[in-house]
Amino acid sequence: MKKEIIELLEKDKQLRPRQLDVHRIKSMINIAETNMKVVKRISLNEESATLIFRETYESIRQLGDAQWWLLGYEPKNHEVSMDILKEMEIKEKIRLNNLSLFKKIRHDVNYRGFKVDIIKAKNILEFWNKCSEEIINQIKQKIV
Repeated sequence: MKKEIIELLEKDKQLRPRQLDVHRIKSMINIAETNMKVVKRISLNEESATLIFRETYESIRQLGDAQWWLLGYEPKNHEVSMDILKEMEIKEKIRLNNLSLFKKIRHDVNYRGFKVDIIKAKNILEFWNKCSEEIINQIKQKIV
């Protein structure tokens, strides 16, 4: 991310400078992966779609948080966590455009009482299945 944008995010208190914390980064990745192993064991239906969507979203967000911590910052909101992922160079880069929509859906679920349908849950699971491994590998490669 460009230095000017990071400075603006710091000024707006959306980012907080932090020391590189390899243990925290590894822990965030591990929790995201573990949560997704559990999520994938849940049968997707109308009753479970919201839970599956929300937990998958949180795992994706944690990867964004891990990327920021790798850069020496703590994100203070979900938008910043998702935006850093949009800058990653992955094979399925076009799918990163879905992150803003996922954030909006998650907000509607948590703060407006919306229910996620099966199609939306499938979409976020597909994102995880197609993109998470490459994102995780890129983060892990930068950990010294």
